[in-house]
Amino acid sequence: MTVEQAINIEDLRRMCRRRLPRIAFDYIEGGVEDERGSPTNQAGFLRYRLLPRYLVDVSKRDQSVTLFGRTYSSPFGFGPTGTMGLFRRGSELMLAQAAREANIPYVMSGASNATMEAAARIAPDHLWYQLYAATDGAICADLLRRARDVGIGVLMVTVDVPVRTRRERNIRNGFNFRHKLKPSIVAEALRHPAWIVEYLRHGGAPMLDNWAPYAAQGANAMEVAEFFNTQVPASSQTWRDLETYRKLWPGKLVVKGIMRTDDAERAVALGADGILVSNHGGRQLDRAPAPIDVFPAIDAAVGNRATLMLDSGIRRGSDIITALCVGAKFTFLGRAGLYGVSAGGQAGAKRVIDILRTELDLNMGQMGCPTIADLGPDCLWTERDLAPVVTRAPVAASSPDGAQ
Repeated sequence: MTVEQAINIEDLRRMCRRRLPRIAFDYIEGGVEDERGSPTNQAGFLRYRLLPRYLVDVSKRDQSVTLFGRTYSSPFGFGPTGTMGLFRRGSELMLAQAAREANIPYVMSGASNATMEAAARIAPDHLWYQLYAATDGAICADLLRRARDVGIGVLMVTVDVPVRTRRERNIRNGFNFRHKLKPSIVAEALRHPAWIVEYLRHGGAPMLDNWAPYAAQGANAMEVAEFFNTQVPASSQTWRDLETYRKLWPGKLVVKGIMRTDDAERAVALGADGILVSNHGGRQLDRAPAPIDVFPAIDAAVGNRATLMLDSGIRRGSDIITALCVGAKFTFLGRAGLYGVSAGGQAGAKRVIDILRTELDLNMGQMGCPTIADLGPDCLWTERDLAPVVTRAPVAASSPDGAQ
């Protein structure tokens, strides 16, 4: 099967799994501790049902949406995913190009292998940048300067990585930035020759190019990765740092990882233009609730003062519709984008977009909602909407003499 033949995101996931060695696929797929987070996210969408209305003219359907003054062709974009060069070289630039061609945003990860300058040359009007705070504030300031200088309009500050978590799959596989692999892992990787050839042809582990300017002069890929690990995560990051970013950044500022109403209120008070409600795809706090479960409360608290978005667990166009119906203005893909680009490069990235657009279009038509503006809470049904069942009391049979 080629990526063009993939019918849904799960098909691309299976293709990604076949192409990648276990150590790489497990890095994409894995969570933290018991790995309840990712299934929880997906199950959160399934607690809702989409309630259709009929006898509506849906012969013309439009899924475009305006976000921060720009009209995008669909209500989803590629969210930030790090170290993508390990899965396929040049992945970040492939996603950037696919995003530009499809007129959706692409958020470059703060742990990217390509540089923001290279991505900006490909997709100058569709590129956002995600900031992972560094322990050294001067590095943060310079990353913001670079993002500003290449014309990036939206900065996404990730706040849900205060510490490095215990991702047990990676520990078992011996995954680390040095990539000194156990013999059993190497033996399994040899069963994926296309990936092995690419890995060796490019000289092994990819460089974190955005961070190379801050490491020692002449540092190799492993040395840059080690330097990155001394800087990120910045466990000392506080609201004061967010206030600093707001002062330094002239464009739109989105805070990624908010899951509480009080945090949302404080972020908006400090000048955040948007909030991405997210639990990092279940990769940081395993027992966290699904973002869609906490979203309504955050929307009630700050939805009229900031642009609220959602990620984590999106695998279907119907997931995106559900998020929009609870109040999200936009959604972002994490693993879904990785599956596509890892499986098929540029064509795989495009196929992810095509699949979700088709699912969105058909679901909107079936629901009687020709535009995104037609989606809302009245389009959702949950078990809480069940009418109480009225049980009639049995009528007692009368005895011949009328006694009960």
